[in-house]
Amino acid sequence: MKIQEYVLKNDPQNQFNVLINTYQQVESAWNNKIDLGTLKDKKFNSIIVTGLGGSAISGDLMSNFLGSELTIPFIVNRNYHLPSFADKNTLLIVSSYSGNTEETISVFNEGIRKKCSIICITTGGKIGKTALENSIPTVNVTPGFQPRYSLGLSFFSLLKILQELSIIPSQDSIVTKITSLWKEKGIQLSNEPNKAIDIARKLIGFIPVIYSAADVTSAIGYRIKCQFNENSKLHAFHNVIPELNHNEIIGWESFQDKQFNAKLILILDKTYHPQIKKRFDITASLISSEIIYLESNEEDFKSRLMDLIYLGDWISYYLALFRGFDPTEIENINILKEKLS
Repeated sequence: MKIQEYVLKNDPQNQFNVLINTYQQVESAWNNKIDLGTLKDKKFNSIIVTGLGGSAISGDLMSNFLGSELTIPFIVNRNYHLPSFADKNTLLIVSSYSGNTEETISVFNEGIRKKCSIICITTGGKIGKTALENSIPTVNVTPGFQPRYSLGLSFFSLLKILQELSIIPSQDSIVTKITSLWKEKGIQLSNEPNKAIDIARKLIGFIPVIYSAADVTSAIGYRIKCQFNENSKLHAFHNVIPELNHNEIIGWESFQDKQFNAKLILILDKTYHPQIKKRFDITASLISSEIIYLESNEEDFKSRLMDLIYLGDWISYYLALFRGFDPTEIENINILKEKLS
């Protein structure tokens, strides 16, 4: 069966076209006029990005993307409350695509009480309303997407905020490069045959176990893991080297296909520390399972990072289609939210 037949059968909301046009989200976010008011003149001693799910992954990715360009503590908060150190010198970025995420609303209100410097990224909802009532700067992003399919909006809005506040140097050139990359890859990965389709087919009937490198490609591994969960309706697991070499690697000693039908995905990059590269090689040699390697050939690290993020989105999307699932539907999350309310 051709891919378009799978799309017609299992993708009623046409996330296929959303993926193809993800580069347009980058353009929208980067061209979005934002007014940060007096915050542009303020110095911060820490940055907290608070959010959940698709609205939080942009913060994880930012840590990998910017690396040493970030010279003050930068953390991602996934909870109902702020870390105790948060105060008036903290930049709190409230990220909620819907504007109605209950954990994020709780943190937002606490941030107001603690007099943090706050900026919101949202389409509206309760967070948009509260921000308006309190004259809090807000980056209004394009509505109409599933949060996990709006990474281009959330990530590049966050990146632009950091640039506008002079926390990082200009990112204009790399953003232009990534926009072109995603546009080009959108064409490649939506036509048969392609790498994402091949990998998705290899994963049919298996549980993906994804290994990446701490602080370098960790956000890619976690993002792909979550995309397998939400898009493909599939359990997937993620860990990072070197930490997993001190514990999880032992679990493979008793690995049996009949007990855990896993397939390992290793995320590689040429910037890895030499010992990290050795650890990947040795880990792979100790595992008696077929291994899928993901590595980008783009020239610069930031482009390679975004190349693999985009490839992972396509792999999980195709795997959903091949498994007979709607890549948009998130029934269990909706049931949970209903019961919580």
